[in-house]
Amino acid sequence: MAVTKIHPIKSTLKKALDYIENPAKTDEKMLVSSFACSYETADIEFELLLSQAMQKGNNLAHHLIQSFAPGETTPEQAHEIGRQLADEVLQGKYPYVLTTHIDKGHVHNHIIFCAVDMVNQRKYVSNRQSYAYIRRTSDRLCKEHGLSVLVPGQDRGKSYTEWDAHRKGMSWKAKLKAAIDAAIPQAKDFDDFLRLLQEQSYEVKRGKYVSFRAPGQERFTRCKTLGEAYTEEAITERIKGRFVERKPKENRKISLRIDLENSIKAQQSAGYEKWAKLHNLKQAARTLNFLTEHEIDSYPDLESRVAEITAASTEAVAALKAAERRLAEMAVLIKDVTTCKELRPLVQEYQRAADKKQFRRRHEGTLILYEAAAKALKEQGFQKRPDLYALKAEYKQLTEQKKQLQQQYAEIKRQMQEYGIIKQNVDGILRIAPGKEQMQER
Repeated sequence: MAVTKIHPIKSTLKKALDYIENPAKTDEKMLVSSFACSYETADIEFELLLSQAMQKGNNLAHHLIQSFAPGETTPEQAHEIGRQLADEVLQGKYPYVLTTHIDKGHVHNHIIFCAVDMVNQRKYVSNRQSYAYIRRTSDRLCKEHGLSVLVPGQDRGKSYTEWDAHRKGMSWKAKLKAAIDAAIPQAKDFDDFLRLLQEQSYEVKRGKYVSFRAPGQERFTRCKTLGEAYTEEAITERIKGRFVERKPKENRKISLRIDLENSIKAQQSAGYEKWAKLHNLKQAARTLNFLTEHEIDSYPDLESRVAEITAASTEAVAALKAAERRLAEMAVLIKDVTTCKELRPLVQEYQRAADKKQFRRRHEGTLILYEAAAKALKEQGFQKRPDLYALKAEYKQLTEQKKQLQQQYAEIKRQMQEYGIIKQNVDGILRIAPGKEQMQER
């Protein structure tokens, strides 16, 4: 699991960059990389962008930290996850320096990115919404790389310390939830349930909310803080086998059928088994209605439709990735063109200077930026500086195309999830096993 935090840099930008690039922390800078800038001159490049900012503010850059659980990932994998996080969150618009530190007990990434974007010279807005996006993206990337994630839901609001304690088996809440889950199938009613908890040495306090305290625990834990399934009302319903967690618009959606043969809850509760059978009947009816509405008459037709949607999803992802790559390339191109345009008067002054060596010593960093930008344009085949206005117009048009592609992909993704559930339900209804064509025909 990666834990993220972000804070602005209002001064000492060079000092912050020097800290994260420390050779002793980054395996002699083997774990240092950058985008749209050189890490050696990032402070100068950031300052040039900041001078062009349309909005004034105190933030020079933003410092994003991504920490991983001890022993869960290698430095190289952590660095790659950090790069993917920066590319996705910053969308190729902000230059950044990424480093991975290995000097502590846990591997962690530092990402310092300029507060101003390269295309429109607008400031990055850091707020709860932008941080939530960073957190969601980081969790998804960790999951894709096989790392643990903090799953929302029952553990909503849980701090890292509490999550780590849960992982190590030391959380009072985790132990209490396990005790409650074990007692419910044995309890006849709520009073019997409380008796079973007391037999496990839990102290019970009844008031507006039921609370429990384990031996050695300092404070009582209210049931309602454990999640929706652990309120007094929910526990009572669970004992009766009638509790179902709330799902928005559940009645309008097709959800997965329940496999009663392998359901532990069904074995523990006759009430739950009765509810599950009724639920399965409803989902079977909705599944068949869906097939009728979409004119799917046979199992091969369903497989063909699923294959079509899967192929469309692959194409949509490829088109979206291509648009994102092109946008990132254009952002860097716009930055180089802007750099050449802004610094051209200084270069002309340098060319006219009587003492070129002394002039270069005074403006070394700025001249290096100009030369690097001019070289990048030349390597891309530009004999003269491209028109900045035309580039920004093309970037804007491509941004609109990307939005349309995102909408198309979201719709295809929704269809994939829907058809995935439909196919699983059909397989469950027909009890289809791979290779048994006679069952498919039935």
